[in-house]
Amino acid sequence: MRKINLLSFAFIFLLSFCSQPNNQPDSVKVRLAIEPETLSPINYGDAGALQIVNLLYQSLLGADLGKDQISPVLAARMPEVIKTDSTTLFTYEIREGATWTNGSPVTAADVAFTLKVLNAPLLNNERLKPQVEFIKDIVPDEANPKKFTFVCKGYAPEMELLTGDFFILPAYLIDPQGLLKDYKLSALQDDLSKLENKTNLETFASRFNGPDFNRSKDLLQGSGGYLIENWVSGQSITLRRKENWWGSALDVDYITANPEQISFYVIPDNTTALFAIKNRQLDVLEKIDAAEFNQLREDKAFTKDYALYTPNSYEFAYVGLNSRLPKFEDKRTRQAIAHLLDVNSLIKASQQNYATPTVGPVPPSLTDFYNTSLKPIDFSLAKARKLLEAAGWQHTSEGWFKVLDGQKTKLTIDVNYRAGNTAFENASLIFQQNAAKADIPVTIQAMEGSLFGQKSKAHEFEMFFRTLSGNPFVLNFKPLFHTSFSGIGGMNYTGFGNSNSDELLDAINSASTKEEKARLLKELQRILYDEATFISLYYHKDKLAVHRRFKNIKISGLSPNYDVSSFTLKD
Repeated sequence: MRKINLLSFAFIFLLSFCSQPNNQPDSVKVRLAIEPETLSPINYGDAGALQIVNLLYQSLLGADLGKDQISPVLAARMPEVIKTDSTTLFTYEIREGATWTNGSPVTAADVAFTLKVLNAPLLNNERLKPQVEFIKDIVPDEANPKKFTFVCKGYAPEMELLTGDFFILPAYLIDPQGLLKDYKLSALQDDLSKLENKTNLETFASRFNGPDFNRSKDLLQGSGGYLIENWVSGQSITLRRKENWWGSALDVDYITANPEQISFYVIPDNTTALFAIKNRQLDVLEKIDAAEFNQLREDKAFTKDYALYTPNSYEFAYVGLNSRLPKFEDKRTRQAIAHLLDVNSLIKASQQNYATPTVGPVPPSLTDFYNTSLKPIDFSLAKARKLLEAAGWQHTSEGWFKVLDGQKTKLTIDVNYRAGNTAFENASLIFQQNAAKADIPVTIQAMEGSLFGQKSKAHEFEMFFRTLSGNPFVLNFKPLFHTSFSGIGGMNYTGFGNSNSDELLDAINSASTKEEKARLLKELQRILYDEATFISLYYHKDKLAVHRRFKNIKISGLSPNYDVSSFTLKD
Protein backbone atom coordinates (compact mmCIF):
# COMPACT_ATOMS: atom_id res chain seq x y z
CA MET A 1 0.00 0.00 0.00
CA ARG A 2 1.51 3.33 -0.84
CA LYS A 3 0.74 6.55 0.91
CA ILE A 4 2.00 9.68 -0.82
CA ASN A 5 3.01 12.77 0.97
CA LEU A 6 2.93 16.36 0.30
CA LEU A 7 3.75 17.31 3.61
CA SER A 8 5.88 19.34 2.31
CA PHE A 9 2.76 20.32 0.62
CA ALA A 10 0.93 18.76 3.49
CA PHE A 11 -0.95 16.95 0.77
CA ILE A 12 -1.07 13.45 2.07
CA PHE A 13 -2.23 10.45 0.07
CA LEU A 14 -1.99 6.72 -0.54
CA LEU A 15 -1.13 4.26 -3.29
CA SER A 16 -1.54 0.47 -3.11
CA PHE A 17 -0.79 -3.27 -3.75
CA CYS A 18 -2.40 -6.46 -5.47
CA SER A 19 -3.03 -10.24 -5.48
CA GLN A 20 -0.06 -12.45 -6.18
CA PRO A 21 0.66 -13.63 -9.76
CA ASN A 22 3.01 -16.48 -10.58
CA ASN A 23 5.65 -14.34 -12.31
CA GLN A 24 6.88 -12.57 -9.18
CA PRO A 25 10.38 -11.06 -9.28
CA ASP A 26 12.96 -12.47 -6.89
CA SER A 27 14.42 -9.02 -6.27
CA VAL A 28 14.07 -5.37 -7.26
CA LYS A 29 16.92 -2.93 -6.67
CA VAL A 30 16.01 0.72 -6.06
CA ARG A 31 18.10 3.83 -5.35
CA LEU A 32 17.44 5.71 -2.10
CA ALA A 33 18.69 9.29 -2.37
CA ILE A 34 18.62 9.99 1.38
CA GLU A 35 19.00 7.49 4.19
CA PRO A 36 15.93 7.91 6.42
CA GLU A 37 16.45 9.19 9.94
CA THR A 38 13.44 7.10 10.89
CA LEU A 39 10.97 4.64 9.39
CA SER A 40 8.37 5.43 12.00
CA PRO A 41 4.93 5.63 10.33
CA ILE A 42 4.18 8.63 12.54
CA ASN A 43 7.17 10.91 12.03
CA TYR A 44 8.95 9.82 8.85
CA GLY A 45 10.72 12.79 7.33
CA ASP A 46 11.16 12.42 3.57
CA ALA A 47 9.75 10.80 0.43
CA GLY A 48 12.24 7.94 0.47
CA ALA A 49 11.27 7.01 4.00
CA LEU A 50 7.59 7.20 3.05
CA GLN A 51 8.12 4.84 0.12
CA ILE A 52 9.51 2.22 2.49
CA VAL A 53 6.92 2.83 5.21
CA ASN A 54 4.24 2.27 2.54
CA LEU A 55 5.52 -1.27 2.11
CA LEU A 56 5.43 -2.01 5.84
CA TYR A 57 2.11 -0.42 6.85
CA GLN A 58 -1.33 0.19 5.39
CA SER A 59 -4.08 2.77 5.77
CA LEU A 60 -7.83 2.41 5.58
CA LEU A 61 -8.01 4.00 2.11
CA GLY A 62 -5.56 4.14 -0.78
CA ALA A 63 -5.20 5.00 -4.45
CA ASP A 64 -5.97 2.54 -7.20
CA LEU A 65 -3.49 3.86 -9.76
CA GLY A 66 -5.01 1.77 -12.52
CA LYS A 67 -8.24 3.73 -12.20
CA ASP A 68 -7.03 6.98 -10.61
CA GLN A 69 -9.49 6.74 -7.76
CA ILE A 70 -9.53 6.37 -4.00
CA SER A 71 -10.30 2.80 -2.96
CA PRO A 72 -10.54 0.82 0.29
CA VAL A 73 -7.37 -0.93 1.43
CA LEU A 74 -7.58 -2.02 5.09
CA ALA A 75 -11.21 -0.89 4.97
CA ALA A 76 -13.68 -3.38 3.51
CA ARG A 77 -15.44 -0.60 1.62
CA MET A 78 -15.63 3.18 1.40
CA PRO A 79 -17.01 4.72 4.61
CA GLU A 80 -20.66 5.44 5.24
CA VAL A 81 -21.03 9.20 5.71
CA ILE A 82 -23.71 10.92 7.79
CA LYS A 83 -23.70 14.72 8.09
CA THR A 84 -25.31 16.61 10.97
CA ASP A 85 -25.32 20.33 11.83
CA SER A 86 -21.98 20.37 13.61
CA THR A 87 -20.45 16.93 13.11
CA THR A 88 -19.93 14.33 10.41
CA LEU A 89 -19.89 10.60 11.07
CA PHE A 90 -17.70 8.25 9.04
CA THR A 91 -18.34 4.56 9.63
CA TYR A 92 -15.72 2.03 8.54
CA GLU A 93 -15.35 -1.72 8.69
CA ILE A 94 -11.94 -3.40 8.40
CA ARG A 95 -11.48 -6.14 5.83
CA GLU A 96 -12.11 -9.67 7.01
CA GLY A 97 -8.76 -11.46 7.08
CA ALA A 98 -6.59 -8.38 7.64
CA THR A 99 -3.94 -9.40 10.15
CA TRP A 100 -0.75 -8.25 11.82
CA THR A 101 2.60 -10.01 11.54
CA ASN A 102 1.80 -12.25 14.52
CA GLY A 103 -1.46 -13.38 12.89
CA SER A 104 -3.80 -11.42 15.16
CA PRO A 105 -6.59 -9.48 13.44
CA VAL A 106 -6.52 -5.76 12.71
CA THR A 107 -9.40 -4.30 14.72
CA ALA A 108 -11.09 -1.04 15.63
CA ALA A 109 -8.99 -1.04 18.81
CA ASP A 110 -5.87 -0.65 16.67
CA VAL A 111 -7.44 2.31 14.85
CA ALA A 112 -8.36 3.92 18.19
CA PHE A 113 -4.82 3.34 19.47
CA THR A 114 -3.36 4.92 16.32
CA LEU A 115 -5.48 8.04 16.78
CA LYS A 116 -4.25 8.35 20.36
CA VAL A 117 -0.65 8.15 19.19
CA LEU A 118 -1.29 10.77 16.51
CA ASN A 119 -2.90 13.18 18.98
CA ALA A 120 -1.09 12.62 22.26
CA PRO A 121 1.11 15.37 23.69
CA LEU A 122 4.80 14.64 24.36
CA LEU A 123 5.06 12.34 21.32
CA ASN A 124 6.97 13.05 18.12
CA ASN A 125 3.78 13.34 16.07
CA GLU A 126 3.86 16.96 14.88
CA ARG A 127 4.07 15.99 11.22
CA LEU A 128 0.73 14.20 11.03
CA LYS A 129 -1.16 15.61 14.01
CA PRO A 130 -2.81 18.46 12.01
CA GLN A 131 -4.13 15.95 9.51
CA VAL A 132 -6.39 14.23 12.07
CA GLU A 133 -7.20 17.04 14.49
CA PHE A 134 -10.77 17.22 13.12
CA ILE A 135 -11.48 13.63 14.33
CA LYS A 136 -12.87 14.20 17.81
CA ASP A 137 -13.85 10.68 18.80
CA ILE A 138 -13.95 7.08 17.65
CA VAL A 139 -16.94 4.91 18.63
CA PRO A 140 -16.43 1.13 18.31
CA ASP A 141 -19.33 -1.08 17.24
CA GLU A 142 -20.39 -3.16 20.23
CA ALA A 143 -21.26 -6.16 18.06
CA ASN A 144 -18.38 -6.06 15.56
CA PRO A 145 -14.76 -5.52 16.70
CA LYS A 146 -13.79 -4.54 13.13
CA LYS A 147 -16.38 -1.78 12.80
CA PHE A 148 -16.19 1.77 14.15
CA THR A 149 -17.35 5.34 13.59
CA PHE A 150 -15.28 8.52 13.51
CA VAL A 151 -17.00 11.56 15.01
CA CYS A 152 -15.62 14.56 13.13
CA LYS A 153 -15.96 18.28 13.70
CA GLY A 154 -17.88 20.00 10.90
CA TYR A 155 -17.51 18.87 7.31
CA ALA A 156 -15.03 19.41 4.48
CA PRO A 157 -14.90 17.64 1.11
CA GLU A 158 -11.53 16.00 1.78
CA MET A 159 -12.55 14.56 5.14
CA GLU A 160 -13.46 11.21 3.60
CA LEU A 161 -9.91 10.79 2.33
CA LEU A 162 -8.28 12.15 5.48
CA THR A 163 -10.20 9.79 7.77
CA GLY A 164 -8.57 6.93 5.88
CA ASP A 165 -5.19 8.50 5.18
CA PHE A 166 -2.95 7.51 8.09
CA PHE A 167 -1.08 4.31 8.75
CA ILE A 168 -2.75 1.98 11.25
CA LEU A 169 -0.47 0.79 14.07
CA PRO A 170 -0.50 -2.56 15.90
CA ALA A 171 -1.36 -1.81 19.52
CA TYR A 172 -0.11 -5.22 20.68
CA LEU A 173 3.40 -4.48 19.42
CA ILE A 174 3.84 -0.79 20.17
CA ASP A 175 2.03 -0.64 23.51
CA PRO A 176 2.19 -4.15 24.99
CA GLN A 177 1.67 -2.75 28.50
CA GLY A 178 -1.52 -0.94 27.48
CA LEU A 179 -0.20 2.41 28.71
CA LEU A 180 -2.55 4.43 26.46
CA LYS A 181 -5.54 2.13 26.82
CA ASP A 182 -7.36 4.11 29.52
CA TYR A 183 -6.88 7.56 27.95
CA LYS A 184 -9.78 9.03 26.03
CA LEU A 185 -8.99 10.60 22.66
CA SER A 186 -10.61 13.88 23.71
CA ALA A 187 -8.36 14.08 26.78
CA LEU A 188 -5.24 13.65 24.65
CA GLN A 189 -6.41 16.42 22.32
CA ASP A 190 -6.82 18.81 25.24
CA ASP A 191 -4.15 20.85 26.98
CA LEU A 192 -1.50 18.69 28.66
CA SER A 193 -1.92 20.57 31.94
CA LYS A 194 -5.52 19.33 32.13
CA LEU A 195 -4.58 15.70 31.68
CA GLU A 196 -4.96 13.50 34.73
CA ASN A 197 -2.50 10.66 35.39
CA LYS A 198 0.32 11.71 33.07
CA THR A 199 2.61 8.94 34.29
CA ASN A 200 1.56 6.31 31.74
CA LEU A 201 1.71 8.83 28.91
CA GLU A 202 5.17 9.98 29.96
CA THR A 203 6.37 6.37 30.15
CA PHE A 204 4.95 5.59 26.72
CA ALA A 205 6.42 8.80 25.24
CA SER A 206 9.92 8.01 26.53
CA ARG A 207 9.80 4.66 24.73
CA PHE A 208 8.01 5.82 21.59
CA ASN A 209 10.33 8.79 21.05
CA GLY A 210 13.39 6.61 21.55
CA PRO A 211 15.69 5.16 18.89
CA ASP A 212 14.03 1.72 18.79
CA PHE A 213 10.89 3.16 17.20
CA ASN A 214 13.03 4.79 14.52
CA ARG A 215 14.97 1.78 13.20
CA SER A 216 14.04 -1.48 14.94
CA LYS A 217 12.95 -4.22 12.52
CA ASP A 218 11.22 -5.93 15.44
CA LEU A 219 8.99 -2.92 16.14
CA LEU A 220 8.51 -1.45 12.64
CA GLN A 221 5.97 -4.05 11.56
CA GLY A 222 2.55 -3.29 10.15
CA SER A 223 -0.12 -5.05 8.10
CA GLY A 224 1.69 -4.43 4.79
CA GLY A 225 3.30 -7.16 2.74
CA TYR A 226 6.93 -6.60 3.78
CA LEU A 227 9.25 -6.76 6.77
CA ILE A 228 12.64 -5.12 7.25
CA GLU A 229 15.20 -7.85 6.73
CA ASN A 230 18.32 -5.74 7.11
CA TRP A 231 19.34 -2.10 7.59
CA VAL A 232 23.01 -1.30 7.08
CA SER A 233 23.56 2.34 8.00
CA GLY A 234 24.79 4.42 5.10
CA GLN A 235 24.44 1.52 2.65
CA SER A 236 21.08 -0.19 2.23
CA ILE A 237 17.69 -1.16 3.58
CA THR A 238 16.38 -4.55 2.48
CA LEU A 239 12.75 -5.65 2.74
CA ARG A 240 11.48 -9.21 2.37
CA ARG A 241 7.92 -10.27 1.57
CA LYS A 242 5.99 -11.81 4.43
CA GLU A 243 5.21 -15.47 4.24
CA ASN A 244 1.47 -16.15 3.97
CA TRP A 245 0.69 -12.44 3.88
CA TRP A 246 -3.03 -11.87 4.29
CA GLY A 247 -3.25 -9.62 1.20
CA SER A 248 -2.09 -12.44 -1.10
CA ALA A 249 -5.50 -14.09 -0.82
CA LEU A 250 -7.39 -11.01 -2.00
CA ASP A 251 -8.73 -10.70 -5.51
CA VAL A 252 -7.89 -6.99 -5.52
CA ASP A 253 -5.52 -5.75 -8.19
CA TYR A 254 -4.28 -2.68 -6.29
CA ILE A 255 -3.22 -4.44 -3.08
CA THR A 256 0.10 -6.10 -3.88
CA ALA A 257 3.38 -7.46 -2.56
CA ASN A 258 4.83 -9.14 -5.62
CA PRO A 259 8.67 -8.97 -5.43
CA GLU A 260 10.19 -11.42 -2.96
CA GLN A 261 12.80 -8.86 -1.95
CA ILE A 262 13.15 -5.10 -2.42
CA SER A 263 16.56 -3.56 -1.78
CA PHE A 264 16.96 0.18 -1.34
CA TYR A 265 20.56 1.32 -1.85
CA VAL A 266 21.59 4.60 -0.24
CA ILE A 267 23.23 6.64 -3.01
CA PRO A 268 23.07 10.37 -2.17
CA ASP A 269 25.07 11.50 -5.19
CA ASN A 270 23.12 11.64 -8.47
CA THR A 271 26.20 10.96 -10.62
CA THR A 272 26.98 7.82 -8.64
CA ALA A 273 23.39 6.65 -8.94
CA LEU A 274 23.44 7.19 -12.70
CA PHE A 275 26.69 5.22 -12.95
CA ALA A 276 25.04 2.37 -11.01
CA ILE A 277 22.05 2.06 -13.34
CA LYS A 278 24.24 2.34 -16.45
CA ASN A 279 26.13 -0.65 -15.07
CA ARG A 280 22.85 -2.54 -14.49
CA GLN A 281 23.29 -2.40 -10.70
CA LEU A 282 19.85 -0.83 -10.22
CA ASP A 283 16.44 -1.78 -11.61
CA VAL A 284 14.81 1.58 -10.99
CA LEU A 285 16.16 5.11 -10.90
CA GLU A 286 13.94 8.15 -10.49
CA LYS A 287 14.70 11.88 -10.45
CA ILE A 288 17.31 11.59 -13.18
CA ASP A 289 19.03 14.83 -14.10
CA ALA A 290 17.45 16.29 -17.25
CA ALA A 291 20.66 16.52 -19.28
CA GLU A 292 21.60 12.95 -18.35
CA PHE A 293 18.07 11.81 -19.13
CA ASN A 294 18.37 13.20 -22.65
CA GLN A 295 21.67 11.37 -23.06
CA LEU A 296 20.10 8.13 -21.90
CA ARG A 297 17.39 8.55 -24.53
CA GLU A 298 20.11 8.52 -27.19
CA ASP A 299 21.88 5.48 -25.73
CA LYS A 300 20.50 2.53 -27.71
CA ALA A 301 22.19 -0.07 -25.53
CA PHE A 302 20.59 1.45 -22.44
CA THR A 303 17.11 1.83 -23.91
CA LYS A 304 17.23 -1.78 -25.03
CA ASP A 305 17.30 -2.79 -21.35
CA TYR A 306 15.46 0.14 -19.72
CA ALA A 307 12.24 2.01 -20.45
CA LEU A 308 12.25 5.78 -19.85
CA TYR A 309 9.26 7.69 -18.48
CA THR A 310 8.41 11.39 -17.93
CA PRO A 311 5.19 11.57 -15.84
CA ASN A 312 3.88 14.97 -14.77
CA SER A 313 5.10 15.30 -11.21
CA TYR A 314 3.47 16.72 -8.10
CA GLU A 315 6.88 17.78 -6.86
CA PHE A 316 7.87 21.41 -7.02
CA ALA A 317 10.91 23.53 -6.34
CA TYR A 318 10.89 26.60 -4.17
CA VAL A 319 13.18 29.11 -2.50
CA GLY A 320 12.92 29.76 1.22
CA LEU A 321 14.03 33.07 2.72
CA ASN A 322 14.47 33.37 6.48
CA SER A 323 12.19 36.34 7.18
CA ARG A 324 13.27 36.30 10.83
CA LEU A 325 16.59 37.86 9.85
CA PRO A 326 16.66 41.68 10.03
CA LYS A 327 17.99 42.03 6.49
CA PHE A 328 15.08 40.00 5.10
CA GLU A 329 12.41 41.47 7.38
CA ASP A 330 11.10 43.93 4.76
CA LYS A 331 9.11 42.08 2.12
CA ARG A 332 10.39 44.44 -0.57
CA THR A 333 13.89 43.04 -0.03
CA ARG A 334 12.51 39.54 -0.48
CA GLN A 335 10.58 40.62 -3.57
CA ALA A 336 13.79 42.05 -5.02
CA ILE A 337 15.51 38.71 -4.52
CA ALA A 338 12.59 36.98 -6.26
CA HIS A 339 13.17 39.15 -9.34
CA LEU A 340 16.76 37.89 -9.49
CA LEU A 341 15.85 34.20 -9.66
CA ASP A 342 15.00 34.08 -13.41
CA VAL A 343 12.72 31.04 -13.30
CA ASN A 344 12.72 30.50 -17.07
CA SER A 345 16.51 30.26 -17.13
CA LEU A 346 16.43 27.89 -14.14
CA ILE A 347 14.00 25.62 -15.96
CA LYS A 348 16.01 25.66 -19.18
CA ALA A 349 19.38 25.15 -17.53
CA SER A 350 18.53 22.70 -14.77
CA GLN A 351 15.43 20.92 -16.11
CA GLN A 352 15.98 21.01 -19.88
CA ASN A 353 12.44 22.43 -20.02
CA TYR A 354 10.96 19.40 -18.19
CA ALA A 355 9.05 21.77 -15.90
CA THR A 356 6.21 24.30 -15.65
CA PRO A 357 6.54 27.66 -13.82
CA THR A 358 4.19 28.12 -10.89
CA VAL A 359 3.04 31.12 -8.85
CA GLY A 360 2.50 29.14 -5.66
CA PRO A 361 2.42 25.69 -4.06
CA VAL A 362 -0.84 24.69 -5.78
CA PRO A 363 -0.07 22.70 -8.96
CA PRO A 364 -0.95 24.57 -12.19
CA SER A 365 -2.68 21.38 -13.35
CA LEU A 366 -5.31 21.88 -10.63
CA THR A 367 -7.04 24.59 -12.66
CA ASP A 368 -9.93 25.04 -10.22
CA PHE A 369 -7.57 25.99 -7.39
CA TYR A 370 -4.61 27.58 -9.16
CA ASN A 371 -4.51 31.38 -9.11
CA THR A 372 -4.32 32.27 -12.81
CA SER A 373 -4.55 36.00 -12.06
CA LEU A 374 -0.91 35.87 -10.91
CA LYS A 375 2.01 35.56 -13.29
CA PRO A 376 5.35 33.90 -12.53
CA ILE A 377 7.78 36.50 -11.18
CA ASP A 378 9.91 37.80 -14.03
CA PHE A 379 13.64 38.35 -14.02
CA SER A 380 14.29 42.11 -13.78
CA LEU A 381 17.38 43.87 -12.47
CA ALA A 382 15.57 47.21 -12.67
CA LYS A 383 12.66 46.01 -10.52
CA ALA A 384 15.06 44.44 -8.03
CA ARG A 385 16.99 47.71 -7.64
CA LYS A 386 13.82 49.77 -7.19
CA LEU A 387 12.51 47.40 -4.54
CA LEU A 388 15.81 47.46 -2.65
CA GLU A 389 15.79 51.24 -2.66
CA ALA A 390 12.17 51.26 -1.47
CA ALA A 391 13.19 48.92 1.36
CA GLY A 392 15.78 51.46 2.53
CA TRP A 393 18.93 49.96 1.04
CA GLN A 394 21.46 52.45 -0.30
CA HIS A 395 23.62 51.52 -3.28
CA THR A 396 27.32 52.42 -3.28
CA SER A 397 30.33 51.28 -5.26
CA GLU A 398 30.83 48.60 -2.61
CA GLY A 399 27.29 47.20 -2.68
CA TRP A 400 23.98 47.72 -0.87
CA PHE A 401 23.92 48.97 2.71
CA LYS A 402 21.29 49.59 5.36
CA VAL A 403 21.33 50.40 9.06
CA LEU A 404 19.91 47.38 10.89
CA ASP A 405 19.75 47.25 14.68
CA GLY A 406 22.02 50.28 14.81
CA GLN A 407 24.69 48.71 12.60
CA LYS A 408 25.55 49.53 9.00
CA THR A 409 24.93 46.22 7.24
CA LYS A 410 25.92 45.09 3.76
CA LEU A 411 23.41 43.00 1.83
CA THR A 412 24.92 39.58 1.23
CA ILE A 413 23.15 36.25 0.78
CA ASP A 414 24.21 32.74 1.82
CA VAL A 415 22.48 30.06 -0.28
CA ASN A 416 22.18 26.42 0.80
CA TYR A 417 20.94 23.32 -0.98
CA ARG A 418 21.13 19.58 -0.41
CA ALA A 419 24.41 18.13 -1.66
CA GLY A 420 24.13 15.97 -4.76
CA ASN A 421 21.20 17.90 -6.25
CA THR A 422 22.63 19.10 -9.55
CA ALA A 423 19.47 21.03 -10.46
CA PHE A 424 19.83 23.20 -7.36
CA GLU A 425 23.56 23.47 -7.87
CA ASN A 426 22.84 25.00 -11.29
CA ALA A 427 20.03 27.14 -9.90
CA SER A 428 22.29 28.50 -7.16
CA LEU A 429 24.98 29.41 -9.68
CA ILE A 430 22.49 31.18 -11.95
CA PHE A 431 21.13 33.13 -9.00
CA GLN A 432 24.67 33.99 -7.89
CA GLN A 433 25.44 35.39 -11.36
CA ASN A 434 22.20 37.39 -11.49
CA ALA A 435 22.72 38.78 -7.99
CA ALA A 436 26.26 39.83 -8.93
CA LYS A 437 24.80 41.96 -11.72
CA ALA A 438 22.81 43.74 -9.00
CA ASP A 439 25.95 44.08 -6.81
CA ILE A 440 24.77 41.54 -4.22
CA PRO A 441 27.46 39.03 -3.18
CA VAL A 442 26.16 35.45 -2.90
CA THR A 443 27.94 32.49 -1.33
CA ILE A 444 26.82 28.95 -2.06
CA GLN A 445 27.10 25.90 0.17
CA ALA A 446 25.99 22.35 -0.59
CA MET A 447 25.06 20.51 2.61
CA GLU A 448 24.79 16.83 3.47
CA GLY A 449 21.13 15.88 3.78
CA SER A 450 20.77 15.52 7.54
CA LEU A 451 22.71 18.72 8.21
CA PHE A 452 20.59 20.58 5.67
CA GLY A 453 17.46 19.41 7.46
CA GLN A 454 18.82 20.31 10.88
CA LYS A 455 19.79 23.81 9.75
CA SER A 456 16.34 24.38 8.26
CA LYS A 457 14.54 23.23 11.40
CA ALA A 458 16.82 25.36 13.60
CA HIS A 459 16.32 28.45 11.37
CA GLU A 460 20.07 28.58 10.79
CA PHE A 461 19.96 29.65 7.16
CA GLU A 462 19.48 32.72 5.00
CA MET A 463 18.20 31.26 1.74
CA PHE A 464 17.76 27.74 0.46
CA PHE A 465 16.55 25.82 -2.57
CA ARG A 466 14.30 22.92 -1.69
CA THR A 467 11.65 20.61 -3.12
CA LEU A 468 8.30 19.49 -1.78
CA SER A 469 6.15 16.66 -3.07
CA GLY A 470 2.63 15.44 -2.51
CA ASN A 471 -0.54 14.70 -4.43
CA PRO A 472 -3.50 16.50 -5.98
CA PHE A 473 -6.16 15.31 -3.56
CA VAL A 474 -5.54 17.07 -0.25
CA LEU A 475 -4.39 20.69 -0.06
CA ASN A 476 -3.59 21.21 3.60
CA PHE A 477 -0.83 23.81 3.87
CA LYS A 478 -1.17 24.45 7.59
CA PRO A 479 2.10 22.72 8.65
CA LEU A 480 4.02 24.78 6.08
CA PHE A 481 2.61 28.24 6.74
CA HIS A 482 0.78 28.43 10.08
CA THR A 483 2.65 30.37 12.77
CA SER A 484 2.07 27.55 15.25
CA PHE A 485 4.61 25.57 13.16
CA SER A 486 7.19 28.36 12.95
CA GLY A 487 9.06 27.44 16.12
CA ILE A 488 12.31 25.49 16.28
CA GLY A 489 11.70 22.08 14.75
CA GLY A 490 8.49 23.14 12.99
CA MET A 491 7.96 22.90 9.24
CA ASN A 492 7.34 26.63 8.76
CA TYR A 493 11.03 27.21 8.14
CA THR A 494 10.73 30.69 6.61
CA GLY A 495 8.75 32.32 9.44
CA PHE A 496 5.84 33.18 7.16
CA GLY A 497 2.53 34.22 8.60
CA ASN A 498 0.48 36.26 11.05
CA SER A 499 -2.93 35.96 12.70
CA ASN A 500 -4.72 36.80 9.44
CA SER A 501 -2.92 34.13 7.41
CA ASP A 502 -3.46 31.65 10.26
CA GLU A 503 -7.20 32.29 10.05
CA LEU A 504 -7.07 31.82 6.28
CA LEU A 505 -5.28 28.48 6.62
CA ASP A 506 -7.84 27.30 9.16
CA ALA A 507 -10.64 28.44 6.87
CA ILE A 508 -9.16 26.51 3.93
CA ASN A 509 -9.16 23.31 5.97
CA SER A 510 -12.75 23.81 7.08
CA ALA A 511 -14.22 25.03 3.77
CA SER A 512 -17.47 23.18 3.09
CA THR A 513 -17.65 23.65 -0.68
CA LYS A 514 -15.20 23.35 -3.55
CA GLU A 515 -15.93 26.94 -4.59
CA GLU A 516 -15.14 28.32 -1.15
CA LYS A 517 -11.96 26.29 -0.93
CA ALA A 518 -10.87 27.52 -4.36
CA ARG A 519 -11.41 31.16 -3.41
CA LEU A 520 -9.46 30.78 -0.18
CA LEU A 521 -6.59 28.88 -1.79
CA LYS A 522 -6.24 31.57 -4.45
CA GLU A 523 -6.07 34.19 -1.71
CA LEU A 524 -3.35 32.19 0.06
CA GLN A 525 -1.37 32.03 -3.17
CA ARG A 526 -1.72 35.80 -3.56
CA ILE A 527 -0.41 36.44 -0.05
CA LEU A 528 2.50 34.04 -0.46
CA TYR A 529 3.35 35.66 -3.78
CA ASP A 530 3.34 39.11 -2.19
CA GLU A 531 5.24 38.18 0.98
CA ALA A 532 7.98 36.34 -0.96
CA THR A 533 9.27 34.31 1.97
CA PHE A 534 8.28 31.06 0.27
CA ILE A 535 8.98 31.64 -3.43
CA SER A 536 7.51 28.90 -5.62
CA LEU A 537 9.54 28.22 -8.76
CA TYR A 538 8.28 25.33 -10.89
CA TYR A 539 6.62 21.95 -11.03
CA HIS A 540 8.61 19.48 -13.04
CA LYS A 541 8.16 16.26 -14.92
CA ASP A 542 9.82 13.41 -13.20
CA LYS A 543 12.30 11.39 -15.20
CA LEU A 544 12.81 7.75 -14.39
CA ALA A 545 14.15 4.53 -15.83
CA VAL A 546 12.78 1.04 -15.13
CA HIS A 547 14.26 -2.22 -16.34
CA ARG A 548 12.27 -3.68 -19.22
CA ARG A 549 11.99 -7.11 -17.63
CA PHE A 550 9.25 -5.70 -15.39
CA LYS A 551 5.63 -4.95 -16.16
CA ASN A 552 2.69 -3.71 -14.08
CA ILE A 553 4.84 -0.80 -12.82
CA LYS A 554 1.97 1.73 -12.59
CA ILE A 555 3.68 4.91 -13.75
CA SER A 556 2.14 7.92 -11.99
CA GLY A 557 2.67 11.60 -11.31
CA LEU A 558 2.50 10.77 -7.61
CA SER A 559 5.89 10.26 -5.98
CA PRO A 560 7.82 8.00 -6.35
CA ASN A 561 6.10 7.71 -9.78
CA TYR A 562 5.81 3.91 -9.70
CA ASP A 563 4.58 1.15 -7.38
CA VAL A 564 7.46 -1.25 -6.75
CA SER A 565 5.19 -3.61 -4.83
CA SER A 566 3.18 -4.30 -7.99
CA PHE A 567 6.13 -5.22 -10.24
CA THR A 568 5.83 -8.53 -12.07
CA LEU A 569 8.10 -10.16 -14.64
CA LYS A 570 7.24 -10.05 -18.30
CA ASP A 571 6.49 -13.41 -19.86
